[in-house]
Amino acid sequence: MSSAIQPLDGDWPGVRLSQDGTVLTVTIDRPAARGALDAATMQSLTEIARRVRRSSAVQAVILTGQADYFSAGVDLQMSSSRNASEASLLELRSAVAAGPDMCQAWEEIEAITIVAIEGFCVGGAFALALACDFRIMGEGAFVRLPEVPLGMNMSWRTLPRLNALAGPARAKQVALFGDPVDAAHCLEWGIAEVACAKGEALAEARRWAARIAALPPIPARMTKEAVNAAALANAAAVSFMDRDQYLLASRSEDFREGVSAFLAKRKPEFKGN
Repeated sequence: MSSAIQPLDGDWPGVRLSQDGTVLTVTIDRPAARGALDAATMQSLTEIARRVRRSSAVQAVILTGQADYFSAGVDLQMSSSRNASEASLLELRSAVAAGPDMCQAWEEIEAITIVAIEGFCVGGAFALALACDFRIMGEGAFVRLPEVPLGMNMSWRTLPRLNALAGPARAKQVALFGDPVDAAHCLEWGIAEVACAKGEALAEARRWAARIAALPPIPARMTKEAVNAAALANAAAVSFMDRDQYLLASRSEDFREGVSAFLAKRKPEFKGN
């Protein structure tokens, strides 16, 4: 294991970093876009996770957003633009791997990862949060998976992670209906570990990180690895095709109708096409 973190100096589009001892804080920093995850931001988050993955200089990683929101998720225009492009199916298949690759990179960080959520955490941002170890939510915060009501499947290998936390019925409920799930229900359903006062999620995450940083690092990492192996033993087997399913769903008429209805703020009319 490397004795120090690989250099994180330089420009990280959409992301801001700070380190206090062995605790690294990664902040999604795109206020003009409500923290939306564009291609550059996802690449930053992926590369940061890969550099941190086996570093002994980091014992805990906090992932957070702004004071009043976490992230609006992936911009729907990315999907629409991708479908309108002249790229080959092989090129598109490679492009849509960015999301699952990002989530996997965060799941593979050996240090303990903590997500501090205020306000909304939607779609791909929630998928990223589920790839981390702990979620701490301020009062008024909510998570949401809007993909199915928009005509897509929920991809990024998210469903096994959600199922491991909330169980199959709750996972179906959250993924199928796309309804917001507030902090209290996330706590009750096992999606979050702490529901704290509004504005206190980051401070609480820092308290958790301080406790983690005081633990012996080797058994802490062993425990994380063992629990993830048990909880997600079949994850790859049940979700390995979800990006191909996304490519299929995103080329359907129902997807176009779902996005159009969302942007027009009207009720969609799906026909199974």
